[in-house]
Amino acid sequence: MLSKAKIKEIRALEMKKYRDDKGLFVAEGNKTVADMIRVFECEWLIARTPWLATQGDVRANELILANESDIRKISFLKSPQDVFAVFRKPSFQIADASPASGLVLALDDVQDPGNLGTIVRLADWFGIEHIVCSLDTADVFGVKAVQAAMGALCRVKVHYSDLKEFLARHQDFPVYGAFLDGDNIYSKKLSQNGIIVMGNEGSGIRNATEALINERLFVPPFPPTHETTDSLNVGVATAIVCAEFRRVAAGLQ
Repeated sequence: MLSKAKIKEIRALEMKKYRDDKGLFVAEGNKTVADMIRVFECEWLIARTPWLATQGDVRANELILANESDIRKISFLKSPQDVFAVFRKPSFQIADASPASGLVLALDDVQDPGNLGTIVRLADWFGIEHIVCSLDTADVFGVKAVQAAMGALCRVKVHYSDLKEFLARHQDFPVYGAFLDGDNIYSKKLSQNGIIVMGNEGSGIRNATEALINERLFVPPFPPTHETTDSLNVGVATAIVCAEFRRVAAGLQ
């Protein structure tokens, strides 16, 4: 049974400061937790018996059998499922996020956790193993970002760093950025290695970051003369850009 103290401690993990202090984050959902428990160290696993019966041997430092009422007390979802987990945050080496070995995504001040989680999921889909975030980008281990990523954090490594320093260290590689005055992505020669920078939801890529971008891309509307919205959602734009890089890499016309 969940104690009041345990419930309070779990609910506090909604706050970034508390997550950072404790080195913990939460994940919910039957499939998401099933995927993540095989990759991350699980501090607390709060689960109903039917879910456990489908999992075989699960490893957690503390296992708490719960009923539906218990899960509802700690859940951050409108419709809680059968399991709730608290994991240890992983640590990665940013030196591994090298454009020499493939494409790297870089995020400049992306603020919406739903967008961030969606981009992690897209990176997973398109085989991009590393995302480098500016220090002021939303926390990928926040509740909403983890939920939107749908287990993709098992395979995509997300780093937080001074983005300008990171880009400055890799000027020997193509550093792509999406701009309204860039070159048409559908006619642009694209590399299989490099960094793809995506910007803030409202203001795009910042000037200081833009100065370090050496390949400017534009996703054109269709038809070109059609009156349309000012810009694309950053998650949608990321999907289009990554899909085009992979199409070119596959040699498809």
